[in-house]
Amino acid sequence: MDKQQLITNLQSYGLNLIEHGMGASGRKGGAGPSDHKAIAIDSTTVMLPVFTSMAAESPYSARFDLSSKQTILELDGRAIASIEFPSQPKFYSLTTAEGIPYWKIALLHSRDVLATTVLQTCMRYGDVTTSCQFCAIGQSLEADRTIARKSPTQLAEVVEAAVRLDGIQHMVMTTGTPNTSDRGAAYLTECARAIRSRVCLPIQAQCEPPDDFVWFERLRAAGVDSLGMHLEAVNGDVRSRIMPGKATVPIEYYFEAFVAAVRVFGWGQVSTYLLAGLGDDLPTLLQTCDRLIAIGVYPFVVPFVPISGTPLATHAPPTSEFMYSLYQQVGRMLDRAGMSSKSIKAGCGKCGACSALSVFES
Repeated sequence: MDKQQLITNLQSYGLNLIEHGMGASGRKGGAGPSDHKAIAIDSTTVMLPVFTSMAAESPYSARFDLSSKQTILELDGRAIASIEFPSQPKFYSLTTAEGIPYWKIALLHSRDVLATTVLQTCMRYGDVTTSCQFCAIGQSLEADRTIARKSPTQLAEVVEAAVRLDGIQHMVMTTGTPNTSDRGAAYLTECARAIRSRVCLPIQAQCEPPDDFVWFERLRAAGVDSLGMHLEAVNGDVRSRIMPGKATVPIEYYFEAFVAAVRVFGWGQVSTYLLAGLGDDLPTLLQTCDRLIAIGVYPFVVPFVPISGTPLATHAPPTSEFMYSLYQQVGRMLDRAGMSSKSIKAGCGKCGACSALSVFES
């Protein structure tokens, strides 16, 4: 089995951890793909579902071999590779002057990426008529694993420590959507400005399209290097059923925002999440990726992972066959356009750990 197929399979089936406590803590709850843990396979770090019901039934498992002192990846009980877990970052042991642990403010993703949700609340989350059914943004807050609002000062303090102590290379700042017309862009601007006053670190900001595209220029001036605005789903019926609140923002408005953002951040520095498995068929996803690439937007296609405690907890993830075909064809589109995750300055597309797409690029 080649590397492309192995990573695709693992992200569809998940990983059954026979022994927990390996490496850095996994991520449970949150605003995006969650219930994951980072592992390294042949120098490629990927985020794999480990806290889900499907992972418990996965044919892939990991165990620590005492004789070789290695963690072994097994398929149906047969060893197929050795893997590694990124170690717990040093900055996790620190606290702010107010006594807040740094890990409640920002988390390690993959091997060298820092991620934070600056506002851990969302105007859509508390109402079933508007909430995204895949989202668990409130779970980590309810479980006291984070705080509702990370101040710019707190973020700057934590980011500086993460860069200094753990060699963080870039970071992602996302946000729950506040009930303001800028859709969180204003607060992300404040946070970016504070961070860049302390450390020179590439930053991606993520939010819904704001009412005024001048916010793109303000984000860029504050030190944001790349921007994510996430479609998640494309088909109108799927959007209305899975994310009724976000579905009120038309797809065409997203594309207007993409074009405006590319003018500010540059070709290939704007990206969007596409969650495969929510209901969009393969032709729809491929047509959308083709359209996105044509205007300079990187389509970060990711397999949907059902998160415990959400309305879609029992929704089946996409098959590995579906994802492999999607990755192959999108990878070829990216190659033809000369677009690559490696050229993105910061963010999810550059990290690539929640998807196998980067290993399908030339």
